[in-house]
Amino acid sequence: LSLRPADLEAELARRRPGVQAHASSRREPDQVDILSGVFDGLTTGTPISLIIHNRDVRSQDYDELRRLFRPGHGDFTYQAKFGIRDHRGGGRASARETAARVAAGAVAQKVLDREGIQVLAYTLELGGVRAQKIDESSIWDNPFACPDPEAAVAMEARVQEVRALGDSLGGVVQVRVRGCPPGLGEPVFEKLDAALAAAVMSVGAVKGVEIGAGFAAVRLLGSENNDPLVPGGFASNRAGGILAGISNGDEIVLNAAVKPIPSIAREQQTIDLAGRPHTLTVKGRHDISAIPRIVPVIIAMVRLTLADFLLRQMAIA
Repeated sequence: LSLRPADLEAELARRRPGVQAHASSRREPDQVDILSGVFDGLTTGTPISLIIHNRDVRSQDYDELRRLFRPGHGDFTYQAKFGIRDHRGGGRASARETAARVAAGAVAQKVLDREGIQVLAYTLELGGVRAQKIDESSIWDNPFACPDPEAAVAMEARVQEVRALGDSLGGVVQVRVRGCPPGLGEPVFEKLDAALAAAVMSVGAVKGVEIGAGFAAVRLLGSENNDPLVPGGFASNRAGGILAGISNGDEIVLNAAVKPIPSIAREQQTIDLAGRPHTLTVKGRHDISAIPRIVPVIIAMVRLTLADFLLRQMAIA
């Protein structure tokens, strides 16, 4: 496969902090060094090792968190599990780790390109403002990766409103996979939809995943939820492109629920390492929302999952 640092950095640019006006002021160049697995711009079949250096680090912003737990973060659970934690930004619970996911996802897309599989994602909802139309050509024409320009304007107003409160916002990211052949996935323990959900749920801010009609299916009759088969495919796609854990050749549709950023400027109740009550106002450079920087992260996890299943299917075919 052809692979150069520029291929990875183009993907990382959409995740990079300091780009969107409402995002963290932290500025990282996110330059990728390929350490192994690539020679003369081509993959060699040996493990590909990548490194992205953190350049804009201000550990002193987190000094107060050495003894206090941040509500909504992994501080308490990391301390409970390991008996120690790195308070300077959150360690492995930091969104900074997602840069590596995006870089790896760009490699996976090289595999998918050979089969004509494309992964598209965008912000469907932010802070209660939902896109009412899908214009794919306008997704990256606004700061929110929203396919509805009018909704993007309303999202901007909502962000400014919440910023003034010192608070944060959540939303919904929608993913669409096109060109996926039928037959990817296993009947029981390696279902494609289960693997996609697990991969996307492994992203720190994601709290829920639905495939196709998802939770809306509980309000439908069986006759309404079923997708009729017609010559050449299906008449509808409430299954979201996956039946019985196996891709059916239709477009795969996935929604990811993204929680509000837990680091906020409002005063919150918490405890210290000894269990004593305290109040905490989180300092430092933080996003108002994980959206849209989380969009390329979710794309990457879907790409990696599909590449795994595609290679597995090719191996047994």
